[in-house]
Amino acid sequence: QVQLVESGGGLVQAGGSLRLSCAASGSTVSITLMGWYRQAPGKQRELVAHVTSGGSTNYADSVKGRFTISKDNAKNTVYLQMNSLKLEDTAVYYCLVQRQVFSKRFDYWGQGTQVTVSS
Repeated sequence: QVQLVESGGGLVQAGGSLRLSCAASGSTVSITLMGWYRQAPGKQRELVAHVTSGGSTNYADSVKGRFTISKDNAKNTVYLQMNSLKLEDTAVYYCLVQRQVFSKRFDYWGQGTQVTVSS
């Protein structure tokens, strides 16, 4: 019911910046949360940041002060601005959209985009 398309990943040197985008389409009514997760090789998928429909944000401690999550409701798009990138930020980044309809909650995931930080 909801399709997500991610973009913006790539290769960047340590200290550089990237901006990820995730555009939602389909049944975008009643979206309650949009966020970003990442998974590094050999590691569990972890929360990076999320923003609720009301605008409240939450960040992993490892990215606070460096990453900023934002959204454009008119475009049904969530962004992740990543600054001061570190080697340990290297991972596949996944967009998450959460939707609540008829007392049911649904999670939708993007295809993932690779972020590689080099020295």
